[in-house]
Amino acid sequence: MKKWTKITMKAAIMFLAALLTGCASNKPSITVYNWGDYIDPKVNDLFTEETGIKVVYAEYANNEEMYATVEPGNVNYDVIFPSDYMIEKMISVDMLEPIDTSKLTHYTQIDERFKALQFDPENRYSVPYMWGTVGIVYNTKMVNEPVDSWDILWNPKYKGQIFMYDSERDSIMVALKKLGYSMNTRDKAQLEEAKALLIEQAPLVLAYVGDEGKGKMANEEAALMVAWSGDAMVMIEENPDLAYAVPKEGSNYFVDSMVISKGSKNIEAAHRYIDFLCRADIAAKNAAYIGYSTPISAAKDLLPEDVKNSEVAYPNEEMINNPLTEMFNDPSDLIEVYSNIWTQVKASNS
Repeated sequence: MKKWTKITMKAAIMFLAALLTGCASNKPSITVYNWGDYIDPKVNDLFTEETGIKVVYAEYANNEEMYATVEPGNVNYDVIFPSDYMIEKMISVDMLEPIDTSKLTHYTQIDERFKALQFDPENRYSVPYMWGTVGIVYNTKMVNEPVDSWDILWNPKYKGQIFMYDSERDSIMVALKKLGYSMNTRDKAQLEEAKALLIEQAPLVLAYVGDEGKGKMANEEAALMVAWSGDAMVMIEENPDLAYAVPKEGSNYFVDSMVISKGSKNIEAAHRYIDFLCRADIAAKNAAYIGYSTPISAAKDLLPEDVKNSEVAYPNEEMINNPLTEMFNDPSDLIEVYSNIWTQVKASNS
């Protein structure tokens, strides 16, 4: 039996309590598992008002926590929102139900460039929800030089003013890109170089942060922070002295999508929920609330001018099509390698 984290156990308990409440009320319901703060809270209520289907909703902090919760089979959510590489992994171990896109009346509104992606080339198991990039958020009052390279995160000038993600995959990606390697490399020697580079950087790092980093950066507790573009949008709105850049060495371009869990007892309702989130007005509502980028042009058109014209949220095609901009692949064969690297990096910062 796998050991669950406290967060995962809490999420499962909340889910089960909500599910029992839904069953007691004898109303149709759907169970949804999503990232924290990744939907406008009013959207689920609107779905229930329109369909009569209650949404039993729980949140997770990252893909790995989600997987650890659902993989044992103890809890079965209907709709989940994994990232690209996690969808690839879940498909490979038969954890997803096929999605019948003919039942999704709004599927045609999704831009074609977000379909037939590398993790689901036949559009069989996933429907795009949001997308974004990884880059550097920096305070323009504290950084007076161009921020166009990952190199700046190794500049001794900013010792004690750098936030890195407390994420082995994202931080190792930064090091690999700085070295000129693919972030999906399986080459152990290249991964060792990335480890050495992160250990070299560790004395400069103020902290390895999660969601709390957004508030800390907005409060000017550091000069530089690795960040997802959607979080960057939120931080810049809170503090206009902040800016965002995707380094020239390339970075991660990600797509989070909606999937249906294998064994779902509410497949028809799951299709209705996914279709609802693809509706332009609902997709725009979510994008405006969470700061991430919608894959639906008609939804983007409904956003405020400063958002839909933002190069942070909607970078130009040249950057997205740059071969140095990559999506993550499933790293299952390297989990132990990644874990060992990250343990040594974190230890060098203590």
